Amino acid sequence: MLTNFLSQQFNAGFLAENSTACPANATICDGTSCVLPEDNFNQTLSVVLSTVLTIMLALVMFSMGCNVELKNFLHHIKRPWGIFVGFLCQFGIMPLTAFLLSLAFNILPIQAVVVMIMGCCPGGTASNVIAYWVDGDMDLSISMTTCSTLLAMGMMPLCLFIYTKMWTDSDAIVLPYDSIGISLVALVIPVSFGIFVNHKWPSKAKIILKVGSIVGAVLIVLIAVVGGILYKGSWIISPKLWIIGTIFPAAGYTLGFFLARLAGLSWHRCRTVSLETGMQNTQLCSTIVQLSFTPEQLELMFTFPLIYSIFQLLFALLILGGYRLYRRHRVKTTTDVEKTEKKEDSKSNAKINGGFVSDEMK
Repeated sequence: MLTNFLSQQFNAGFLAENSTACPANATICDGTSCVLPEDNFNQTLSVVLSTVLTIMLALVMFSMGCNVELKNFLHHIKRPWGIFVGFLCQFGIMPLTAFLLSLAFNILPIQAVVVMIMGCCPGGTASNVIAYWVDGDMDLSISMTTCSTLLAMGMMPLCLFIYTKMWTDSDAIVLPYDSIGISLVALVIPVSFGIFVNHKWPSKAKIILKVGSIVGAVLIVLIAVVGGILYKGSWIISPKLWIIGTIFPAAGYTLGFFLARLAGLSWHRCRTVSLETGMQNTQLCSTIVQLSFTPEQLELMFTFPLIYSIFQLLFALLILGGYRLYRRHRVKTTTDVEKTEKKEDSKSNAKINGGFVSDEMK
């Protein structure tokens, strides 16, 4: 069990690193490692909101499917160069980055393991929504999310076996294959219906897509707010995890973009691969963490998936804002060039034909 292997390694470091006294209402205390009592309100809120978020997620993925052309989607499957580049980013760049960050900041073994779990998770569905807003390749985005979730069944155990052996026995980490399977089903079924609707009724699909993009925005914000409410008792963790939670998603977005560009992908596909690389399935990471660690260990790093989720969303919004500004500037520049060319054409035509040139053309 992971408890026996790691407890001796992190207790001393944790006591030195976290000097905050235990809360008065803590039920379990061992030095400064405390567990707060279960909150019935949180349990009820978790069940209700999980149901609501699941329904909203299905609707969002259905609407995203309405923007997928069946022939283009099949093209990515038959000629999977873009998917292969995304695979290298997802299960090559992210686990390696997690490993290097854990070594660079010299964090506790238990904390390094949770950073590695985050790095080995497949892409999250929020990337599909952001990819739509930055004019990415939706066919590639959907196929990458689907394939990474499917391949996670084998790649997650392999990556964890390779990278975590210096900190723990990889067998001690419980991978919830049922949760991965549910995520895959929750992704594939709504998207399939959306593709079918877009194929049969393209005009209605556009309306559904607009509504779904708005619901997607609400869903992303709601997930961040819900996480802050449910895990309010676990915010006191090592500052190093805050720093890693900030650097990690930014590195994923940046490295994913440059690798896609080096692979010769077009700009809109580079944006897609970048988002698919940096945006991880943080819900899956939280599930693995809860299944694998004891309550005492959870106090050391349980909030890290939420921290990563917040900063991956923040950087995604910055990417979206930057792209929108670039697009607006580009449209203005293009319009000015067209106006200038029209004026020059009018001048030349007037000189050739001996016509009158107005003051506006001078």
